[in-house]
Amino acid sequence: MSSTSSPSTPYLTRARFFSVPSLETIAAWLLALIWIFPLLYACWAAFHPTAYMVRFDLFAPLTLDNFKNAWAQAPFARYYLNTFMLVTGVVLAQFIVCTLAAFAFARFPIPGKNLLFMLVLIQLFVFPEVLIVENYRIASELGLINTITGIGLPYVASAFGIFLLRQTFKTIPRELEDAARIEGCNWLEILWKVYVPLAKPTYLAYGLVSISHHWNNFLWPLVVTNSVESRPLTVGLGVFSAPETGVNWATVSAATLLSIAPLLIAFLLFQRQFVQSFLRAGIR
Repeated sequence: MSSTSSPSTPYLTRARFFSVPSLETIAAWLLALIWIFPLLYACWAAFHPTAYMVRFDLFAPLTLDNFKNAWAQAPFARYYLNTFMLVTGVVLAQFIVCTLAAFAFARFPIPGKNLLFMLVLIQLFVFPEVLIVENYRIASELGLINTITGIGLPYVASAFGIFLLRQTFKTIPRELEDAARIEGCNWLEILWKVYVPLAKPTYLAYGLVSISHHWNNFLWPLVVTNSVESRPLTVGLGVFSAPETGVNWATVSAATLLSIAPLLIAFLLFQRQFVQSFLRAGIR
């Protein structure tokens, strides 16, 4: 019995070894198709006449009229400008605040800094939607309702950014800091000339995540804005595609592609740097 079963054991093990990756590959492809199907449909509807929105004819004529109609029916140029100012301002403010906080937590002998750091990390467990009422009250008292500053202010202090940069700063050898002190650098010069250059992959990784998040943020900008002068793309697209506006879905699909095109182009151009930045910025 044992002599007949033992030769088949390697073959069973080899069969299982080759079958598991194939199942994982098939599952990955299915998930990828499910994820990309709405984008493919949006592309189809945007580049074809309205009559072909639900008719998948390979010989259907292509058109750019949907993009022209979308651009003419909504102030997308203003939405782009508002979104660019919002994302740029938030990311730059986060870099400054998170860098200073992370450097203090990583290097300064602050009494009770571990407890303070845990309090900062609690922010990661609080959903932003829970704070909408309180954030709106504070923004109203500061006179920031319907302003780009009011949209970005609640996101300036990022617990994730502080955590990520703190972990990176802790991996930088103290000898580099000591050498900078011997050269006569103060703590701000040490931060700018030693820590920030060595943490560039982390800044790139966090910056890409932050840009993507705030470019697609919808709920808080919807609550705090009420005019074209301050609406970002996501809110403008939501108002544009509301049922009472009477816009057809081909035009809505074209407007959706206009909204996500910068992020898609940026990802296609910098996908290698995007992946490498996360690999280099591994949390130790």
